[in-house]
Amino acid sequence: MKHTISVLVENHFGVLARVSGLFSARGFNIDSLCVGETEDPSASRMTVVVEGDDRVLEQIVKQLQKLVEVIEVTDLTKESFVERELVMIKVAVNGNGRTPIIEVVNVFRAKVVDINPDSMIVEATGSEGKIRAFIDMMRPFGIKELVRTGRIAMARSLKNNG
Repeated sequence: MKHTISVLVENHFGVLARVSGLFSARGFNIDSLCVGETEDPSASRMTVVVEGDDRVLEQIVKQLQKLVEVIEVTDLTKESFVERELVMIKVAVNGNGRTPIIEVVNVFRAKVVDINPDSMIVEATGSEGKIRAFIDMMRPFGIKELVRTGRIAMARSLKNNG
C-alpha cells in the first residue's frame, strides 16, 4: 500500500538526510520526496510517499517522532487529504506546429510557460494519475526534457458542524 507521510521538521542543515536515512535503513524506497519551507521560516514540511506494509510503516513513524528535529509526523493515508504534483515538459515543435500541443494543454488545464522556434515548455499540476496521463499525451510530440516535483499533500480541514 502507498503511504503519504507529512513530516514537519526544523528547517536546518542535515535534517533531510536523517529523515530519508530512516526510510532507507529499513529497506523502503522513497517513491516521492518533496521538501519546502512552511509559513514559518524555521520549519519545513516534507511529503514522503513510500510503499509498504502498515505495521512496518508504523515503526518508521515512531522512529521519525524520536528525532529531535521532527516536530510532527502524520500518515495522511489514513485521513482525507489533497495532493498535487507539478510537471514541466519541454516538447519538440515539429512540422505539425504548436496547435495540436496547445489543444492537449488546454484539455488538461495546463499552460504553456515558454516558446522557442523548435520547442515549447508546458506545465501541468494535478494528481499523480493526471500527471501520468498528461505525460503520455505529450510523448507523441517528442519529449525533449521532463521534470516533475513529486507529490505534495495537505490534510483537509475538518468542518465543525456544532
